[in-house]
Amino acid sequence: MDCIFCAIIAGEIPAAKVYEDEYVFAFMDIAPANPGHTLVIPKQHYRNIFDMPAEVGSKIMQAAIPIANAIRAALNPDGLNLFQSNEAAGFQTVFHFHLHLIPRWEGDPLRLPWRPSEGDMEEISNIAAKIRDAL
Repeated sequence: MDCIFCAIIAGEIPAAKVYEDEYVFAFMDIAPANPGHTLVIPKQHYRNIFDMPAEVGSKIMQAAIPIANAIRAALNPDGLNLFQSNEAAGFQTVFHFHLHLIPRWEGDPLRLPWRPSEGDMEEISNIAAKIRDAL
């Protein structure tokens, strides 16, 4: 099996499972950004968000919300990030859709990969129109 996450789901590679249902599998990241870093993945292989049906994305979020609340109850973080990457340019390194749930604490060393700054509203509006037209 070429996909490490498919191998985890198949039980060929051990994982610290947090949750499993008919559609979703959640387990601890073996290279955690912070303690409690959890991955939520579809059981069926989808490379990323671009080839995953919306219904599967809905199942992922339906699982992620109670898992996030369980992380909060178990670890008492000050916050939590949901992070999801697509394609190499978007920092995806494992090509099986996965949603990161990363607990955050005040003063932890993690930083956002960009510095927010005010954009050009005309450009923003033009891009919004292009996206609307593509829907």
